[in-house]
Amino acid sequence: MNQEKIGKFLKELRKQKGLTQEQIAEKFNVSNRTISRWENGNNMPDLDILIEISDYYEVDLREILNGERKSENMDKEMKETVLRAVDYTNAEAERYNKRVRICNGIAMLLVLAYTIIKGTSLYDNPTVIAGLDIVQGFAVGMLLVGLLYSSRYGARIRAFKKRLMKRQE
Repeated sequence: MNQEKIGKFLKELRKQKGLTQEQIAEKFNVSNRTISRWENGNNMPDLDILIEISDYYEVDLREILNGERKSENMDKEMKETVLRAVDYTNAEAERYNKRVRICNGIAMLLVLAYTIIKGTSLYDNPTVIAGLDIVQGFAVGMLLVGLLYSSRYGARIRAFKKRLMKRQE
């Protein structure tokens, strides 16, 4: 796949419709900068957005991926396969987002418990203070885990984990 060629093709399609990058950005719920990156070949749209783009411009998905027009239309079976792949990708992303929400929820509960107990007379007890320090540590740890899962490094860590698990088998 030649990203620059695809970007030029996307720009050509946009200009054929007489639209600005801002208008396209609004249509696909992305920023103007994202559209610019696509059209310059720096980044590629996600697969689900590519399908929306192909429907919007009424071009074949393969034409977008090849960066040029072709006369043949995408058959129904191919489109269904791509849609299944998008569904799988979205389900995978949702699974990781759920983990991030759980980590953040636990962290918030721990911070809330810390705040409530700190405001009571129980906070005078050294054992309670030590316990609250541990709770505060767990809260920060859960926030860091959530942040790690939501970053690009989360995918790298998961891939590394898979490689390690394969070696152990």
